[in-house]
Amino acid sequence: MKKNPRPPPRAPQSRREPPSSESEASRAARPLREDLVLQASLEAYGFIRHEGRLSDRALDFTLRHKRNLYSNERRAVAERVYALLRRQLTVDFLLERAHRGFSRLDKTRQDVLRLAASRILHGEPIDAVARTSSLNGLDADVLAALPEAARALEALPRDKRFPIAASLPDFLATHFRAVFGDDAERAAEAMNERAPLTARLNGFKGTREQLRTMLEREGVQSSPTPLSPLGLILDTRTNAFSLDAFREGWFELQDEGSQLLGMLVDAPPTKVVDACAGAGGKTLQLAVQMKNRGDLHALDIEEWRIDELRKRARRAGVHNVRTQVIPPEGPEADESIAALKGKADRVLVDAPCSGTGTFRRKPDARYRLTPEMLADHVARQKRLLERFSQMVKPGGRLIYGTCSVLREENEQVVEDFLARHPDYSVRPVAEQLGPELGAKVGPGPFLRLAPHLHGTDGFFGAILVRAK
Repeated sequence: MKKNPRPPPRAPQSRREPPSSESEASRAARPLREDLVLQASLEAYGFIRHEGRLSDRALDFTLRHKRNLYSNERRAVAERVYALLRRQLTVDFLLERAHRGFSRLDKTRQDVLRLAASRILHGEPIDAVARTSSLNGLDADVLAALPEAARALEALPRDKRFPIAASLPDFLATHFRAVFGDDAERAAEAMNERAPLTARLNGFKGTREQLRTMLEREGVQSSPTPLSPLGLILDTRTNAFSLDAFREGWFELQDEGSQLLGMLVDAPPTKVVDACAGAGGKTLQLAVQMKNRGDLHALDIEEWRIDELRKRARRAGVHNVRTQVIPPEGPEADESIAALKGKADRVLVDAPCSGTGTFRRKPDARYRLTPEMLADHVARQKRLLERFSQMVKPGGRLIYGTCSVLREENEQVVEDFLARHPDYSVRPVAEQLGPELGAKVGPGPFLRLAPHLHGTDGFFGAILVRAK
């Protein structure tokens, strides 16, 4: 139910190479043409930070118009832009220390230095970065001064150092410390690492081992996800959308944490509602749980998302989904779901949220979020939980989830709902996941995942059971 004006194009990794008689492997092994990589990186970064575009769309737009780039160069552009976005506040602090007049430089020169400093921060040699960024004179001296600036950062008191080192706006840094306590630095550091490329098996096609074998035949290495029994971690250099296994519906790209949230539903083959279905990742997972039987209602406020869900369902061989576009707010929204009132055995509310658990994949989101936006998210989450709970039949279950790590959007929303609905109670997630997996995800009645603890995106999940 995310409010996006139009569907995003596929990720940059799915783009085709320019025609050539050379093999893709030989093209990928070519030395980078650094001038072209820098130009494309500057354009994409400028779209994101100076024009406010979302990172995935900005990169896709840029790379779609850079048809002369080869696969390794496209990958370098995406990796460098994302790496800088993850460390934006750190990089700016270091550059302002290394060059007192940094903030007065023109935007392009600032951005060239930012991209160069980010590469150094991620371990590349200073001399090599200066040379390949065509920096000399004063700009090269700025890069040489970065280690001293880094020592100045380390010397700051912990409270002042944390937001800069974590590259979190101050209000988010405060929230991270409240949630993670002494683990806040480790949690933020994990949020600033590149996320794995994770696939979820389509159980209608076969087993996880069969999918691994199929991927190996296509030259893709994979390993089983440590928590979800449905997942595989793919070689992150893989163009997943071009694989026969993907085209034939064997898998969907879905974070392991998202897979675990889907497992909490335990959808029976009767009547199930995915109330914030989006493009349908979890909808397809629920269809497998239901063995393609019963009625699986997928609701969303965006027509284009429902269209994408239908396409994915056809590819996956899913037949029991009933899609519906519903109004976002008001009496019309309640009226649109009136036919389902009190009839669903399971209702999943994977609510729109701040996305603080997905900073590895959407690093620019942290700079867009404001306290006011967070308050709006919480208010909407409470309204959605109230509205969609009306569809749960006596004895049925309401599963609430977010891709946030903030308690305001998670435990506090659940506590607010329970205070107004004494006929609901919490079912501990370990009872659903089983003792072995339940122990791995941690103590407590709720699913609470984080990159530094579980290697997944940050996710929250709660199972709420309505009394009979």
